[in-house]
Amino acid sequence: QVQLVESGGGLVQAGGSLRLSCAASGRTFRRYAMGWFRQAPGKEREFVATISWSGGSTYYADSVKGRFTISRDNAKNTVYLQMNSLKPEDTAVYYCAAGPAVSELRAFGSWGQGTQVTVSS
Repeated sequence: QVQLVESGGGLVQAGGSLRLSCAASGRTFRRYAMGWFRQAPGKEREFVATISWSGGSTYYADSVKGRFTISRDNAKNTVYLQMNSLKPEDTAVYYCAAGPAVSELRAFGSWGQGTQVTVSS
């Protein structure tokens, strides 16, 4: 099991950038693929990006490809999401989660509490 705490959300203007962090506790962090998901008001939670345990493989939703970058530092037990060229439609609560592999999205769990990202137009 791994416990996750997200941070780095906030209010930003369209076109701006934010960097989210997700700190993990537990010795098993490096065994997991990690992912970022988001949930906008009135919508279901959706996939944003995932990264393999080694960081060698990444997987992005089409809506964020080319704008967002997921990375991880296993020495710091932390996964990041660099978000550039933000759009109002990126407004959501962002969650990180752990899973068995980058493409097994339904298997992701151990959700953090989330961090709010609001993009103003």
